[in-house]
Amino acid sequence: MDEEALNMSIRKFLKKVGITSQREIERAVDLANNEGRLDGNPVRVKITLECDLIDDALSIEDEIRY
Repeated sequence: MDEEALNMSIRKFLKKVGITSQREIERAVDLANNEGRLDGNPVRVKITLECDLIDDALSIEDEIRY
């Protein structure tokens, strides 16, 4: 196994996930703000990771403050 290729491939994937996720969250918050739906409370977010080599999906949850 080529550790360097693995590391670079994982980093590329995570960069894509991070950039795409940030854009979508920003878009959703902007839309909610424009529609007057923001109430000052944090926005709950959850992301789920699935992989052919992992039996159970991994979910990560947090809150985003604005």
